[in-house]
Amino acid sequence: MRVFVILPAAGIGTRMATGMPGSAAAPKQFLEIGGVPVLIRSVQAFLAVPRVDAVCVAVRGIDRERVLAQVEEFKLGPRVHLVEGGDNRQESVGNALAALECEDDDVVLVHDAVRPLIDPGTIERTIDAVTRHGAAIVGMPAVDTIKQVERTADGAIVTSTIPRERVIHAQTPQGALFGLLRRAFAEAETDGFSGTDEASVLERAGVEVWVVPGSARNFKITQPGDIELAEFYLGREKA
Repeated sequence: MRVFVILPAAGIGTRMATGMPGSAAAPKQFLEIGGVPVLIRSVQAFLAVPRVDAVCVAVRGIDRERVLAQVEEFKLGPRVHLVEGGDNRQESVGNALAALECEDDDVVLVHDAVRPLIDPGTIERTIDAVTRHGAAIVGMPAVDTIKQVERTADGAIVTSTIPRERVIHAQTPQGALFGLLRRAFAEAETDGFSGTDEASVLERAGVEVWVVPGSARNFKITQPGDIELAEFYLGREKA
């Protein structure tokens, strides 16, 4: 059994431009945390796990040379490979799946390129869960009360309260055995289904997806202020 990681990094990330000087020209995966690009920190996190055989980064063609230069600059080594990204996350992951030379029982994890603070322990537990159950995601218990609503022209109306113990906030990595993930993606493509994450594609294919406990620090760089929060977490590690 081998372990492969896919990092979809073809997004533009326009929300980060607001309030951040110079960020309009830099998708969020290329912004820096402590002098290291977000994408590179994410790659490094997986390379720190010896069980990971390869990391496949899906990037836009226009960014390929830029990422290659960063891979060389930070000496990431031969386990890192690039593939052409798609117009959306699902296409990028599909392109990477097509490029991987895997056996059906190999483990494939997909991780948001802009969750740079994922820790080795969580990665290891996700690999173990996929090996044991076939598919797994990282998730955090819901803290706030969750309401189901109906949208109207004037706003939203609460229709019910969802018990918090039945809800998690999905994080990444999300993964499955290669054979299961490939089948789920093939079925989604045939039917024209677009999922919000890998778990939704697997669920649709009838695959049970198990949950691995996540952490607050495994957050997604999404809006202004997130870079400072990531640097805060890194500063606590060094203290």
